[in-house]
Amino acid sequence: MRLNIGFVSTRFAGIDGVSLESSKWARVLEDEGHTCFWFAGELSKSEPISLEVSQANFKDEKNRWINRQLFGTHQKSLRLAKIMCDYKSTIASRLKLFIDMYQIDLLVVENALAIPMHIPLGLALTDVIAETGIPTIAHHHDFYWERNRYRPLNGSKVYIHRAFPPRLPNIEHVVINSQARNELARRRGIAATVIPNAVDFENPPTADKERINAFRHSVGLKPDDIMFLQPTRIVQRKGIESAIKLVKELNHPKHKLVVSHEAGDEGFEYEFKIKELARQSGIRIRFIHNMVDDPFASRQGSNDRFSLWEVYQAADFVTYPSLYEGFGNALLEAIYFKKPLLVNRYQIFKDDIEPLGFDVVKMDGNLTAEVVADVKNVIDDKYRREKMVATNYRIAGKHYSYAFLRQQFVSLISNLFQPCLPHQARHQKAAGL
Repeated sequence: MRLNIGFVSTRFAGIDGVSLESSKWARVLEDEGHTCFWFAGELSKSEPISLEVSQANFKDEKNRWINRQLFGTHQKSLRLAKIMCDYKSTIASRLKLFIDMYQIDLLVVENALAIPMHIPLGLALTDVIAETGIPTIAHHHDFYWERNRYRPLNGSKVYIHRAFPPRLPNIEHVVINSQARNELARRRGIAATVIPNAVDFENPPTADKERINAFRHSVGLKPDDIMFLQPTRIVQRKGIESAIKLVKELNHPKHKLVVSHEAGDEGFEYEFKIKELARQSGIRIRFIHNMVDDPFASRQGSNDRFSLWEVYQAADFVTYPSLYEGFGNALLEAIYFKKPLLVNRYQIFKDDIEPLGFDVVKMDGNLTAEVVADVKNVIDDKYRREKMVATNYRIAGKHYSYAFLRQQFVSLISNLFQPCLPHQARHQKAAGL
């Protein structure tokens, strides 16, 4: 059975975790013979296979206004209810157009039914999925209860309980860690399949040394500089202070810190804070988000822009001192590109990842002298470093490869299409043909 699969979210663009993981899913599904299409408020996908709808962008001004009402001091009003209804209806009509335009058999909703960044989109999806009966995989990366900015619920409670996520018989729910599975069952009575993030470990990366050298030169690194890469967005839960402190404590003029992603999703206050901390510490950080491209997007051949994968390959050591992660995209990516790394033992790492036996430098909330010494030893000891990255690649290849994704998709699609029919057959049946 070959399916037309429609990916839906508020954004499929750039190098955020949801966009990257969605592209990985699409690649595996396309390798299995399916065809993938894209719907979002911001898109970097080619036009013939996508529908960009500005109202679905979480940055849309009307959505920002709604969020200020619902997560602030909102008192319910008829005006807000009407705006929500009209906004939801507009998006729902575009979703139906998308389904019909590309003859979609299966929807894959990426986080838009989990985190309430765009409540009208979530409500529209819930209505369309319920009305059409279209088989749907809801891929949840993080939930509202995992983010303080969505608490207290205030006026949003009724909307969130309806759509984040909804309980519908034609939805298969997927989460990325065991804690999310347990909490979803406890809070909403919804069963979910755990599918952790994945990387193509079956096909090791190839390196373009000329591009790697060009990147290092473009950010002011000399051939013998040691590049510490912080491959995360600039938000508080990423713990970037520890990366700054690490470089300061190592106290070597050749050690340089590079941050690959941007700020903005949660404001800019934290970015100002770490810039000031770096200044006080005497550390110069290179912020490079404006020169880093989505590694799954078609290359434009630019000499001053680089794939995220090229940035990883240019690094010597990866810092990952996050306080909280839904899973840990950057951790797997660092392992895939055979880079040694420092990991703060966030809860999901302790529960789901650490028991597999990965060899990383670990910290427990605080960057101690022992941790700094361990990092220095890894940098100085080539044998330790090579053994570390080889061990990690082998373990990750067993548990987080595309092969595991393929197995899971077979099960999910089988579950959804036992009681359902693909798009064309469903429409013929509805028309009495």
